[in-house]
Amino acid sequence: MTLTANWSYPTAVRFGAGRISELAEACVSLGITRPLLVTDRGLAGLPITKQALDILTGAGLGAALFAEVDPNPNEINAAAGVAAYKAGDHDGVVAFGGGSGLDLGKVVAFMAGQTRPIWDFEDIGDWWTRADADAIAPIVAVPTTAGTGSEVGRASVITNSETHEKKIIFHPKILPGVVICDPELTVGMPPAITAGTGMDAFAHCLEAYCSPHFHPMSQGIAIEGMRLVKDNLPTAYADGTDLTARANMMAAAAMGAVAFQKGLGAIHAISHPIGAVHNTHHGTTNAVVMQAVLRFNRPAIEDRIEALARYLSIPGGFQGFHDFVGELNATLNIPANLTALGVTDPDVAALTEVALRDPSVGGNPVEMTTENTSDLIKACL
Repeated sequence: MTLTANWSYPTAVRFGAGRISELAEACVSLGITRPLLVTDRGLAGLPITKQALDILTGAGLGAALFAEVDPNPNEINAAAGVAAYKAGDHDGVVAFGGGSGLDLGKVVAFMAGQTRPIWDFEDIGDWWTRADADAIAPIVAVPTTAGTGSEVGRASVITNSETHEKKIIFHPKILPGVVICDPELTVGMPPAITAGTGMDAFAHCLEAYCSPHFHPMSQGIAIEGMRLVKDNLPTAYADGTDLTARANMMAAAAMGAVAFQKGLGAIHAISHPIGAVHNTHHGTTNAVVMQAVLRFNRPAIEDRIEALARYLSIPGGFQGFHDFVGELNATLNIPANLTALGVTDPDVAALTEVALRDPSVGGNPVEMTTENTSDLIKACL
């Protein structure tokens, strides 16, 4: 089966192997004539990035690159990106990469025309209405991993470099106008990144599915997203050249980001502060804490997880699903706990405090308190 399609949900998505060749056309379709390609330092010198720049140059759109992006991008990276955008007189952004490059690229396009500081647009209430919507530059998003799904999201996660808190910057118009999902771009991902980003997609779907909020559309997308991960992530991990597995994982990543409009939960509420303070890989951290969060939420989700297990053909109900997650992590060589991940001598009280301020808390099916959240973090060590 050829996994190639054009989708219009939740934005225009050009999905299929080789479709990076349409990058310049995608820019022109949004009126972009002087794009700034934003990616992270690790991708800046790789062949896939050169290929993208060559496509832009060949179409007369230039080869402007900004790559001063940290693994957990912050407001310093954003300010530098905006400065580069203005200095080059650009009129749009190509957000290229994994979650870091995509999130930072979207924020550069958003902030380039704003006069207020970035934290004024945190995803709180109607703060997004403070922005000048007409000044937001057009965005083409090109994911090179299959995890965050930021290419189809209306928000970016930016770390406050002073407080080490991850903040969500939101505006409906930072949903990219065109997305190019080309699974060939993910073939070179190292196995560890394939594992971590894939489990990020699984975490998005799982937490959305468990969230108590009412959103049947997201619920259905989350279930099928988890099936795609279950059936394809081990293959993509074992054989990175398997384009069918890579394509299905790229679809699952986008599905996870669409699904979590329904909410996230304790997995992300814990993972965000740990990543910000200890600089761990976000998706891998999600995977490490997943089983502990399942046990934490069991009183509220057991029936729902039993139904999920039946759909995924996992025997044993809740316990069977819980054990499946552990077996999947082991197959992917995910560390067994946060200590093994490199989180040493953590300030549990401080992590607990930040976790309880994370916007993901509101989507957890069990109410999170200082006491039970502290116990949960300790259980992950």
